[in-house]
Formats: sequence, structure tokens, C-alpha cells
Amino acid sequence: MLQTATILLGIGITIWAADRFVDGAAQTARALGVPALVVGLTVMALGTSGPEIAASILAAAQGYPALAIGNALGSNIANIGLIIGLTAMIVPLKLASASLRRELPLLVLVKLVTILLIANGELGRAEGLAMLVMLVLALLWIIRIALTPGRDDPLLAELNSELPAETRMAPALFNLFLGLLLLLGAAQLLVWGAVGLAGSLGVSDLVIGLSIVAIGTSLPELATCIAAVLKRQHDIAVGNVIGSNLFNLLAVLPLPALIAPGPLPSGILGRDFPVMLGLTLLLIILARGFTRHGSISRGQGLLLFALFIAYQLGIFIAWN
Repeated sequence: MLQTATILLGIGITIWAADRFVDGAAQTARALGVPALVVGLTVMALGTSGPEIAASILAAAQGYPALAIGNALGSNIANIGLIIGLTAMIVPLKLASASLRRELPLLVLVKLVTILLIANGELGRAEGLAMLVMLVLALLWIIRIALTPGRDDPLLAELNSELPAETRMAPALFNLFLGLLLLLGAAQLLVWGAVGLAGSLGVSDLVIGLSIVAIGTSLPELATCIAAVLKRQHDIAVGNVIGSNLFNLLAVLPLPALIAPGPLPSGILGRDFPVMLGLTLLLIILARGFTRHGSISRGQGLLLFALFIAYQLGIFIAWN
């Protein structure tokens, strides 16, 4: 009960702290004069991976690299199956932003290159450094996309209505650093609770990272996506997931590689990466569509959610 209470407390703090952290990062960027679309596609997208980054740093530093790896991959799977699935079941999603549609091929490319990097079964410092180089290149490409948006890109209009036109630096930095400190505290609670629960249940750190920790660190994005679609900001909702998935691989997965390098846990290459890639390709097919604007209906959202539940059941059944 204590372990479960610790996890729930960590998740609760994570949801509140992540919102402050992302708001603070976006406000700071706006105070520095960064264009709204650049903020949306880079700063906000990277900020939504803040919970995963904090949890993975602490897990790897404390000797639980499998938990950190599971968190990175499990969050990618949860972002599509759980978050997009549930959000589309509430409000059918439409992707109209030309900028996001141009970002989708980058997401697939990053996942394929990442698979090639770790195909030898190792997640060492060389692989981690290569992912960080890819992160820099991806950021440069995304900034280029953001600076050359399509005509009347709806994402730009959504961001302009959501982001403040002007903000003072002091409160922006206060939100940023308060959110960061609380995220680190919440991540520590999650790691403590998750490791204890894994020991009590007799399951591996990887399985707990792929399930409980991944879902916990993804819940702030679920709240953000639901809030966005209720305000008819569909492109912000989908953009958060695309950006978070991109940065979970390039900013979160390198952390255990650099802090605690070693062989990949069993099942990563044969089970978890194929599931992640398959869900990504399915999302792209739905999001891009075969017409000018793709859409994700309630039925398709239910399919994504059902696939996520089946995957979660599968990893526990396979372990037992």
C-alpha cells in the first residue's frame, strides 16, 4: 500500500508540475521573442517530455537502467494508444496543420535509425551520443519547418490563441524552475514506488517502466490533449504527442545509455520496439489520411486504446 501511495502521489505531483514547467518554458521563450510556431514545435514539445526525462535520469543514476529504458519506450506507446486513443474517443481528431504533416516522416525516420543503432543489443555511450546528435539535427529541421509554415497553418492560429503575446521574464522563470524542481521530486517518488512495487510483485524493472511509470509520466500529456480538443485545438493535441514521441527517443533514451550503459533488457528489440513502430505507422496513416486532412474517429481511437490495453496485458502475461 505504501508503494502504491508513493506512486499515486508522484503521479499527482507530476501532472501539476509538468503543466507549470511547460507553461514556464513557453513563457520564457516568448519573453525572449521566439516565434509562436517555433515555441509550439520545439519548446512545448520538449517540455512535455520533462516527466520522462526526470524519471529516466533518476532511475538510471540509481542503478535501474531498465526502468529508464522502459519509461522511454512505454511512454511512446502510451502517447499513441492511451492518449490519442482516449482523446479521439472523446472528440474525433482532425489534423489540418501542414507543419505537423511535414514532421511525421521525421518521426518515422528517427525511430528507424534508433532501431538500427541498438540492433546489436547494446545501449552504450556511443549510441547515446549518436541519439543526442540526432536530437540536435531534428531540432534544426523542426525549427526550419516552423519558420516556413504553410499558408494559414491552423496550428499557428491555435498557438497564438493559447500563448501570451507578451510576458515578463521573472514570472516565466519562476514557473519554469518551480515546475522543474517539483518534477524531480515527483520523479523520485515514482522511482521509489515503482522499484518497490516491482520487487513486491516479482516483475522486472523493465515491465514496471513500460507500464506504471510510462503511464504515470504520460498523464500530463493526456490532460493537455483533452483540454486542447475541448477548445477545438486539435493540432496542438496531436502536435504534443508527435513532439513528445520524438523527444522521448532522442532526449530520454540516451540518458540510460550515457549514465548506465550496457546490454538491452530482453524483449526490447523483439517486442517493444515493433509495437512502438507499428503504432506510429498506424497513427501516421490515420493522421495524414488519403485526402487533404487526416482524421481519427472515435472508432479508430477505440482501436488504438484496445491495442494499448492488449499490449499492457501481453507484457505482464509474458513475464509471468
